[in-house]
Amino acid sequence: MTAQPFVPPPYPYDRLDEIAALADEHPGGRVDLSIGTPCDPTPPAVLAALAEGDAARGYPPSIGTLAFRQAAARWVERRLGATVDARSEVAACVGTKEFVATVPQYLQLRDPSRDTVLYPSISYPTYAMGATLAGARAVPYTKLGDISPDDAARALCVWVNSPANPSGELHDLVEAAEWGRDHGVPVLSDECYAEFTWHPSGPTTILREGVQGVLAVHSLSKRDNFAGARIGFYAGDPELVHYLRETRKHVGLMPPGPVQQAAIVALDDDAHVEVQRQRYLGRLRVLADLLGRAGYPAELPDGAFYLWVPAPGGDAWEAARDLARRAGIVVSPGEFYGPDGDGFFRVAAVAPDDRIALAASRVTS
Repeated sequence: MTAQPFVPPPYPYDRLDEIAALADEHPGGRVDLSIGTPCDPTPPAVLAALAEGDAARGYPPSIGTLAFRQAAARWVERRLGATVDARSEVAACVGTKEFVATVPQYLQLRDPSRDTVLYPSISYPTYAMGATLAGARAVPYTKLGDISPDDAARALCVWVNSPANPSGELHDLVEAAEWGRDHGVPVLSDECYAEFTWHPSGPTTILREGVQGVLAVHSLSKRDNFAGARIGFYAGDPELVHYLRETRKHVGLMPPGPVQQAAIVALDDDAHVEVQRQRYLGRLRVLADLLGRAGYPAELPDGAFYLWVPAPGGDAWEAARDLARRAGIVVSPGEFYGPDGDGFFRVAAVAPDDRIALAASRVTS
């Protein structure tokens, strides 16, 4: 059989033009709660650090400066309660989306006998797309215990995400680490919403279970409103970190020097994160009230800054149209996050407070 060329599917959020047009009919226009992009200011000290020194002159280290890696390690210990070696167990990435999308191809080069990426059945679409771009099998799972022995034997990695996008669920990272070690499968734990854990248990990381066979992936995009700078890091198993570091050097994947410099300032400051936590929690409450008054009961999540809302009759697209007409908001139908999400829609608490208040004022019953 002749191999077929890859045809990129439509980017999910590009499919929302119809919904956005309905929302734009309101005076004041749409309130876009679809893409989870930060809207609040980056801390001034972080922005100031971008312009300091001469970090833009030369090529920055692809693996991250030692100072950046040490700041990441300090943050992991201080905020998440785990210890990693900044020299051998931490490396930088150009925002975590590129890491998620490219790591399967590097892991396949590492072990050509395996061809499968396991990922949660309701999740960030890039887990599956990363497998597709690597020419690997993208296999969703609902529970780790339901993964078949054949799929486990073929797995390059298994993704876990806690707090989860889009649902805000907290998953059992102890179980994930144990499952990966029992099956010889690297566990990649996407923890980019860790600072926005609302459950009393507080933020955590898979690294608390030790580094063997696991990588935790973290981003400054959400924590620090620094998404445009494209900076994150991965940390964990020293053999995996070393392999990925050395492979990624050849691709030229390196966060800019000034960005690494600014990221150190961001990671070492927790005060601005607490301010951001209160912003998101307040917005989630206002949005849950708005949705309830519109006939869409929504529960506050255990983590992240999304509401994951059941659509009446399971028709998420019709719910999105209805909310666009009545409140002028743009939300994401759950099918963007896999077929199992089809009966839900996601609402991101990412518009400024005055815009969310405008949307809330439009809903009278």
